[in-house]
Amino acid sequence: MNLVVDIGNTIAKLAVFQQDEILLKISADKSDLNKKISEILKLHPGIKNLVVSNVSSAKWKLPEGAEKSVRVVELSAETLLPFKNNYGTPATLGNDRKALIAAAVKYHAGKNVLVIDAGTCITYDFKTAREEYLGGGISPGLKMRFLALNNFTANLPLVEAGEGHELIGDSTTSSITSGVVNGTLMEIEGIIGKYKEKYNNLIVIITGGDATFLSGNLKNGIFANSNFLLEGLNFILEFNIDQ
Repeated sequence: MNLVVDIGNTIAKLAVFQQDEILLKISADKSDLNKKISEILKLHPGIKNLVVSNVSSAKWKLPEGAEKSVRVVELSAETLLPFKNNYGTPATLGNDRKALIAAAVKYHAGKNVLVIDAGTCITYDFKTAREEYLGGGISPGLKMRFLALNNFTANLPLVEAGEGHELIGDSTTSSITSGVVNGTLMEIEGIIGKYKEKYNNLIVIITGGDATFLSGNLKNGIFANSNFLLEGLNFILEFNIDQ
C-alpha cells in the first residue's frame, strides 16, 4: 500500500493506493499537511511506501517513528524515471510534469501522448511512442489570466470563469470572460492541432483543476482524468521500489 503526497502551488493532495486502485483521496491546506499524513498513516497501517512531490516551499515530515516502517521517495533531479528524459535542462523540470509523463508511459505505452495540465499554470508535456520525453510548454492558467487583467490595469475588475463565454462580450465583465476563456480554449485547440500535424495517432489527456470546465468546451477526442498526476507519482514510486 502506498501514500502519494502532491504538494502543489496552492494546496496539497494526498492519495492512498492499493496497487493501481485509489482507496482514499483528500485535499489539504499545506499548513495542515503533517497532521493529515499522520492521520492517514494511522488509518491505513498497511502503508509501506510514500512518495512526495513538492513544487512549493512548504515543509513536511513523517510522524515520529514512521521512518522505520515507511520507505520514502522524494522526487528530485536524481529520482529514477520510467522514461528517457530529453529535456534540455532536466534539473529544472517540475515534479508535476515528471509525474504526468510517467502516467502517460504507464497507461499509454508505445503511443504519442500530449498531457495538458490546466491548473495554476497550463502545462503541455509530450512523450513519443518510444517513451522519450521531449518537453512542451507553460502558459498562465485561467485564474492567473483573470488576476493579471485586474492587477495590471487601473479599472478592469477581477472576474472568474463562469458558464457563459460568448464570443462577443457586451459588457466589461463578459468581454473579460470572452477574452480569457475563449483565448485559453483557442490556445489549447491550436497547440493540439500543431502536435497532431507533427505526430500521428496522438492521444491527448487533460487534467488539473480546470480540466472539467475546459474539456467540456473542447473538441472530442480529448480524455479528461483528474487523477493522472497522482497515478503518475504512484508509478514513479513503484518504479523506484522495483530497482
